[in-house]
Amino acid sequence: MILSCGEALIDMLPRRTEGGEDAFAPYPGGAVFNTAIALGRLGAPSGFLSGVSTDLFGQLLTAALAASGVDTAFLVRSARPTTLAFVTLRDGQASYAFYDENTAGRMIRPGDLPTLPETVEALFFGGISLMVEPGGATYQALMEREAGSGRVMMLDPNIRPSFIADEAAYRARIGRMIALSDIVKLSDEDLRWLVGGHGIAAGAEALLAKGPKAVFVTEGAAGAHAFTAAHSIFVPARRVEVADTVGAGDTFNAGVLAALRAAGVLTKAGIAALPEDALRAALSLGTRAAAVTVSRAGANPPWARDLA
Repeated sequence: MILSCGEALIDMLPRRTEGGEDAFAPYPGGAVFNTAIALGRLGAPSGFLSGVSTDLFGQLLTAALAASGVDTAFLVRSARPTTLAFVTLRDGQASYAFYDENTAGRMIRPGDLPTLPETVEALFFGGISLMVEPGGATYQALMEREAGSGRVMMLDPNIRPSFIADEAAYRARIGRMIALSDIVKLSDEDLRWLVGGHGIAAGAEALLAKGPKAVFVTEGAAGAHAFTAAHSIFVPARRVEVADTVGAGDTFNAGVLAALRAAGVLTKAGIAALPEDALRAALSLGTRAAAVTVSRAGANPPWARDLA
């Protein structure tokens, strides 16, 4: 099982009523939640660990996970409210306003963390869950606890600068988690924020030097890169009519993990010696799956049958 660890929230997406009024409609979302959903739909054994509310929106999130075949046994339930993210779109690009104070997801603590069964072969971390306390410290503690377990660790910071209250503390956390990760994925914008404007290849090499064995960098409509000590590969994105970009990177993450698992290399030894064909297959599935997501409104990842 691939266990995605991080936020679940409700994306409030802009809509227009029949009467012509502006409105927002609730959709299950959150970067890490979306990756768990996409993994389940792609046929990979998927689980999700997060603080989730027992309120109306929390029930919506739980039902969505179950409908996509995601194991909900790792949810930490509470009566705290659900995080809301109000989304605005400009030329198909999403920006967010988060309402996250005292929520079920944000207030998850180290004492809430379960013991993981042997069936968990990889853990995925990222998103806004790493930018706020005490949740960010909790997920960092989980990665540190499991770093010696033999399980593969993947990180996608999915950086939202406007959401970071203490940049120095956040950079320290991400630096520590990068060093513990086997796989790191970033957008080109995230890469520039972390290491500066030295170019994608140079930035990826800087991250590889910190400990990860594979670095994936997405470049929007252009495509995606994969870097290891031995290989540098680029796969162009599929051309589609873009509805919006909500969930695109999250779906890419799921495609990468699902492809690596299907190739039998989702182990620490496998990631440390990734062959070129496995890297290319991971990029291909990631970009193909993301292309379907951006062609749909909201975060609506494809099922495996959609990619046949």
